[in-house]
Amino acid sequence: MLHLQPKKLPHLMEACSILTVIIFIISYFIINIQSPPHVPILIAILLMTSYGFVKKIPFQTLQYGMIQGAQTGMGAVLLFFLIGILISSWMASGTIPVLMNAAFSLSGGPWFLAVTFAITAITGVALGSSFTTAATVGVAFIGVAQSMDISLAMTAGAVVSGAFFGDKMSPLSDTTNLASTVVKVDLFDHIKNMAWTTIPAFIITFIAFILLSSNRSDGSQLNSFQSVINDSGLIHWTSWIPLIVLIVMTLFKRPAFISLALSSVAATIIAGSRGVISWNSLWATWFNGFTGDTKSDAVNELLTRGGINGMLFTISLVILALALGGLFFVTGVIPSVLEKIQNTLRTVRAVTISAALTAIGINVAIGEQYLSILLTGEAYQDIYEKTHLAKKNLSRTLEDAGTVINPLVPWSVCGVFLSDVLGVSVIHYLPFAIFCYLCPVMTIIFGWTGKTLTQSRTDKGASTIGEAK
Repeated sequence: MLHLQPKKLPHLMEACSILTVIIFIISYFIINIQSPPHVPILIAILLMTSYGFVKKIPFQTLQYGMIQGAQTGMGAVLLFFLIGILISSWMASGTIPVLMNAAFSLSGGPWFLAVTFAITAITGVALGSSFTTAATVGVAFIGVAQSMDISLAMTAGAVVSGAFFGDKMSPLSDTTNLASTVVKVDLFDHIKNMAWTTIPAFIITFIAFILLSSNRSDGSQLNSFQSVINDSGLIHWTSWIPLIVLIVMTLFKRPAFISLALSSVAATIIAGSRGVISWNSLWATWFNGFTGDTKSDAVNELLTRGGINGMLFTISLVILALALGGLFFVTGVIPSVLEKIQNTLRTVRAVTISAALTAIGINVAIGEQYLSILLTGEAYQDIYEKTHLAKKNLSRTLEDAGTVINPLVPWSVCGVFLSDVLGVSVIHYLPFAIFCYLCPVMTIIFGWTGKTLTQSRTDKGASTIGEAK
């Protein structure tokens, strides 16, 4: 979007004032009115259009900015459609249920909090959704903790940590796809690069929860979940095939779109051949999602998800947010601020830390992780290029300081949802959501030292604009 600039930029104070007003409006609607983020973003679009008129910018130019902004997310939108189809087809073929069954089998042992963290992490990777993981498996662990008189705050922290590990590292996650698409990085390259900060954070968190765990564990509630899933008729040896297809395509470095499509088709054929549901109903799940049909309402809630329809909330939000971003650029508001930043940031260290703090700041100010990823990604792409840093470094920072910070903000979308579904306030579980604040710490440490940061391919061998020192 950085090419969408007017001939004359507004003064820095004017640009900052406009951004402050827009952030305040979005924050007020999301925090106080608890409105869906679409509404304040649309209001912000109308206000920015009015500002453009005041600056005598033709509507055609403003409309072009919105269209160009929305176009930058079309790659993510197409992936979102496929992710919805993949989830529903994986449910029907038993791929996700068999992964759940494997996770539940690991629930024995004395380290309850560590097991909770590990299982929610595995489930989160399988589902690609922190919300679904917390609302299903997370609630089950909260129930077990209540029956065992284990700290609910610690248990909620373990659930949130595991759920957002999965949300961050799953190829099915909308935030993971969004972060990679916004900065034009291959999805699986993005996930592999995130391992540098995510794996150490995972290990430290797992050890911390071992130390915090009591020596008692009761898996009866999880055993009930496992029993119902086993009796559902979804689990079969063929259920592993769609996952194998996805892994093979990943190893051969096929594009994410092709990998997800082939895995979805394979899962659909398997489900239809096994007669899980009729072919007519099976194709309908591509749009409406899969509906669980077991004797347990809790398991049905766990299995009912997916479909294109289930992704429309995210898709519509992405389009609106990117359209707003286009207006920020075509009116010169963001370029004015970026010009000041670009004149200040000269080192790899400064660029990385500044990007991380920007993503965190947007999360705190607006409480919306999508905007944190979108706005920070657009703002720092050129700056990363000028410091000869590969864009996958930026996409990693977006997730380390964007995706996982949102559940730590009490008035954020994730914070409000998680505190409601788990019955534990953000303030209480925040100290124990260890993984979520270790990730930005790791990315800032690596930014400060320059470790694990990769040069762009075209610039390898060339000196960077200031080294991390």
